[in-house]
Order: sequence, then structure tokens, then C-alpha cells
Amino acid sequence: MDTVDLLLHPVRLRIAYAMSGERTRTTAELCAALPDVPKTTVYRHVALLAEAGVLEVADEQRVRGAMERHYRLRRDRMTIAPEAGASMSLGDHRRGFAAAMAALLAEFDAYLDRPGADPFADSVGYRQGTLWLSPDEVTELIGEFRAALVSRAANGPAPGRRPHLMSTIFFPTGADGEPGPQPDR
Repeated sequence: MDTVDLLLHPVRLRIAYAMSGERTRTTAELCAALPDVPKTTVYRHVALLAEAGVLEVADEQRVRGAMERHYRLRRDRMTIAPEAGASMSLGDHRRGFAAAMAALLAEFDAYLDRPGADPFADSVGYRQGTLWLSPDEVTELIGEFRAALVSRAANGPAPGRRPHLMSTIFFPTGADGEPGPQPDR
């Protein structure tokens, strides 16, 4: 399976989210973290990710006669190489966007279904807005986002920290020189 096909799947994306922060988890723990996904589906996708080297075995121990594996995410394998990204078809991009949105919706539903979920207290946000930017301003903005995210990307689990899922969606809304949607005045 090529990297694009491997990574652009909503269940595999959710497994990657659940493994973030240098955590190690067993497949049974992943099933508990993704209660809305059938166990057989989680096991199948963990096997695919492990076979592709996206998940690696961090530890093994015998439990009641069976071998229990603790997996760790290899973040360097969770990326689509620039040359593969450049060769993605429009259909690949549609499929990737749909997989990301399906995973995002499932994660948000799982959050809302947790006891004590409080979107206001948890500073949940889902805003959209239009920015008018030149190509140079787009490059500058992306660099600013990267710098802000890189400063926090190495954070791992620690007392007082909870994982937060962040998704960025960024694309032009009109052709060059064609005005996009106008803000309400």
C-alpha cells in the first residue's frame, strides 16, 4: 500500500491521533480509546500501520499465554513526502480531505459524548474567516503558523496537560484576481 493510500483513511488517522505525544498503547487500549470503532477494525488498521512501519513495537510481554504488544507512533512515517504530495491527483486530494473531515467529525463526536464534556470551559473553537493574502503573505503566514506549532509540537504527556486536536484547513476560495466571498458589512 502506498503512503498516500495508507495515511488518507479516517480510522488510521484517528489511531495516529490516539498515539500522539510519544504514548505507547496496546491494541486493546486503542480499542478503548476509540469505542465507536469496531474492535476488529481497530486491530486490522493497527496491523496495516505496523506492517508499514508507521507503528513500531515498543515493548512485548506475555499476558495469559498471548503476546501483548505496546506500539509507538513513528511521526516521521506519518507524513506524505513532498514528491508524493506533488503527484497527488485532484481525486486523491478530495479523498484525503474527506478522510480528514470524517476523522475530525468522529473525534469531535467522541469528545461531546464523554461525561463532563464542556465545550465552553474547554475553549473549543470552530471558526472560519476569509483572509485576503498575496502569495508572499501566504508564505509568511504559513511560516508563522509553523513557528507557533513547532514550539509546542514536542510537548508530551505531563501533569496538567491534555491532548488537543488541531486541524488546519487552508485554501484559496477564488481564482487569481477573482474576488472570493465578501465579508458582511
